Amino acid sequence: MAAVLATVDERGLLDRHPALQRSVRLRNPYVDPMNAIQVDLLARYRAAGSDEERASLAAPLARSIAGIAAALRNTG
Repeated sequence: MAAVLATVDERGLLDRHPALQRSVRLRNPYVDPMNAIQVDLLARYRAAGSDEERASLAAPLARSIAGIAAALRNTG
């Protein structure tokens, strides 16, 4: 992060775009837990020992992907 900030000569990320910076700051507390859930679901999906177990995890995993994509919209 320090290298990016030095490259763009800014003190904070998105300093040149305060509206987007505020949006990201407000959104992250909600998206971060969804990311953690998605990581867990993906690990469980990959470790699943049967097709039945994978199938039971597929829908929640897909919903987590859709939820995070919706939260990020065009700022992902």
